[in-house]
Amino acid sequence: MHFDVVTLARLQFALTLMFHYIFPPLTIGLGVFMVIVESVWLKTGNHLYKTMALFWTKLFAINFALGVSTGIVMEFQFGTNWATYSRFVGDVFGSALAAEAIFAFFLESGFLAILVFGWDRVSPRLHFFSTCMVALGSIFSSIWITIANSWQQTPAGYHIVKSAGGFYRAEITDFWAMVFNPSSVNRLVHVWIAAFILGAFFVLSIAAYYILKNRHTEFAYKTFKMGLIYAAIVSCAALVSGHTQADGVSKNQPAKLAAFEGHYHTGDGGAPMYLFGIPDSKSETVKYGIAIPKLLSVLVHWNPDIPVTGLDKFPPEDRPPVNIPFYSYHLMIALGMFFIALSLGGLVLLRFGILFKQRWLMWIFVFSVLAAYAGNQSGWVSAEVGRQPWVVYALLRTKDAVSHSVPGEHIIASMIMFGIVYSFLFAVWIHVMNYRIHVGPQGIDETKAESGKPIKSLTATLAAFLKRGPAPLSESWRDGSDEASGQTDKEIK
Repeated sequence: MHFDVVTLARLQFALTLMFHYIFPPLTIGLGVFMVIVESVWLKTGNHLYKTMALFWTKLFAINFALGVSTGIVMEFQFGTNWATYSRFVGDVFGSALAAEAIFAFFLESGFLAILVFGWDRVSPRLHFFSTCMVALGSIFSSIWITIANSWQQTPAGYHIVKSAGGFYRAEITDFWAMVFNPSSVNRLVHVWIAAFILGAFFVLSIAAYYILKNRHTEFAYKTFKMGLIYAAIVSCAALVSGHTQADGVSKNQPAKLAAFEGHYHTGDGGAPMYLFGIPDSKSETVKYGIAIPKLLSVLVHWNPDIPVTGLDKFPPEDRPPVNIPFYSYHLMIALGMFFIALSLGGLVLLRFGILFKQRWLMWIFVFSVLAAYAGNQSGWVSAEVGRQPWVVYALLRTKDAVSHSVPGEHIIASMIMFGIVYSFLFAVWIHVMNYRIHVGPQGIDETKAESGKPIKSLTATLAAFLKRGPAPLSESWRDGSDEASGQTDKEIK
């Protein structure tokens, strides 16, 4: 049986990357929130904020451990499935990954023990410093990984040499030109903001869950307010960074932008922007599409009458696939607008003291973390598939980058093995995270619900909600009070 090695190698790397990318964005976004909470504790001396920081630290540590373990697998694939690619970009990637190890991993892991175990062993200021260093380390790690990936999108600061073995490879001629290649800064900012969004809605999801179950109320209300402000800021920032990112794509990778927008024909006037539709590459149309006339030209050129380069300007062999980039790109934009509406709407309702009465809305906040994960994943899918057929844009095609000595049967076998191991890791992650959320913050507000029964696990509660729908609004929600804390919405606010 014949197996397409290129397709299998791409599929394996995509699956391992998407699984790995569950964890780093959360550690980045959650790390920043931990710094905010712990700084408030140092400023106010309120023990509640220390309890908050301790609770989020435990969840952070779980995700950090899994992020490191799953990331190692990806690097091994460079040498197994992508040997030609590794030879070509080894000089570029080697410097970037070495910088990550020196500036990021050692910084992050060096202070992690103090962050997790040093609460009663070091001074509060030293512990806060370690929290800042761990958060900074996670951000530094994203810097060098994104720079390496951005170089694949927009290569700069290099020249091509032929080695003694007859292989061509890229060598760095200007390190800083490689670092600040045309897409690295815009992409890095957008990656950070997406990670902050995930961290914010992760916090909001758990706080909303506690509010709905009437547990850990003081912790939940204060955490929710802080998380909502955090979410509103970074969600609005994503709109700005997303436009800047798309503007850079239009200049550096016009074929990718055309695939994002289903823009097959350049035309003579302004280009429309599709809100949704079904791209059909055979007829080169977007079926059932709803578009805003000339909006794409306005966003790209700030002129409604200037054409935008379409896929017809590129040879067929240089055109990216359209369907996957189109759907993932539009999903990312739709989710970004959802985050803005949800966070800003939540702030308005909080201002008028009626947010916590809206149980249906609190359930939306509980599930919003899934949308944040989907937004991060869809962004990477659109960027990577939109770069095809190039693995290094305009230099090395994906079909030429694979290892020639690895048969498809071996890739399938390793994919099965990875599937088993990753399924186990995912189950462990869900179990441990659910357990920590079930236990909740320790040392405060440990009153039980009126029935006297302990709170159900998060997974059991969500399953029951999906089966029955939200519970009726209780009297305590109608009058805006909380029985456990005795506080009204306005007092909490």
